[in-house]
Amino acid sequence: MQISSMTGFARQSGSLERENFSLSWVWEIKSVNGKNLDLKVRLPLWLDEVSLNLRNIAAKYFERGSLGVTLDIALERNEAEVKVNRALLDKVTEAALTLYRTYPEELARPSAAELLKTEGVLEVVKNRFDEEELAGICRNLRAGFEECCIRLQSDRRQEGQKIKTVLEERVDRIEILVQEVARLAVAQPALLKQKLSAQLAELLEGAPISEERLAQEAVLLVNRADIREEIDRLTAHVKTARELLAANQTLGRRFDFLCQEFNRETNTICSKASDIEIINRGMELKAVIEQLREQVQNME
Repeated sequence: MQISSMTGFARQSGSLERENFSLSWVWEIKSVNGKNLDLKVRLPLWLDEVSLNLRNIAAKYFERGSLGVTLDIALERNEAEVKVNRALLDKVTEAALTLYRTYPEELARPSAAELLKTEGVLEVVKNRFDEEELAGICRNLRAGFEECCIRLQSDRRQEGQKIKTVLEERVDRIEILVQEVARLAVAQPALLKQKLSAQLAELLEGAPISEERLAQEAVLLVNRADIREEIDRLTAHVKTARELLAANQTLGRRFDFLCQEFNRETNTICSKASDIEIINRGMELKAVIEQLREQVQNME
């Protein structure tokens, strides 16, 4: 599966013509970020059966994302089915005739048209199909939904390629900053020793300092401020990031974890470093890693 964004939009329309009815529809899917694959489907009540397999269809094309699915449908029947509530009609007719017989001069004889206008007596059924017809409608609608998923997948992949370019730029910048930190770290032992010597001289008010004692203290400080392991890990993480991008596969979860690792090592460097230049590079690293993480949140 290619690198893909979790954001996208797709629309698919279709129609179905039969002897006694015609059907047209429009599927729309809007996709946004989500930790897992989640479908929120809005369908007409008489088409609930269609929703049964939609998640399985979507899972063929997507691993993550929140999909908002809507179906607009128009139905035209050549012959509408008319249903008469005979029990209610009989009661209304009996009541109307009783009133007419009681007040024959004041009331007109009730007509069939007037009786049929009574609420609940007459029902025009528009969305009633036999099993074969309904199965055919569901089959065509599911096929339309799958086509919409294919279009959404294409849209998400196009967006994914754009995000991939941004990720590559951020990884390049991280690599440059790590190299600068590594270069600055080489000079740290000598700088720490010089700084320590000046501080001790000030504290001892010019008294001679044992070179051996100075070396011991310098070693302690250097060990505490040693960031070589963090630099090595960051370098390894940069390599891993490039491998993930080159693999051209889904990378959202793995890259998100990698951003956490980038951030952890950078925080350690900032806490250990005493050199302002290293700290500045570390702060810039944190900013670039956050930009990387924000983009990764959109990836499948």
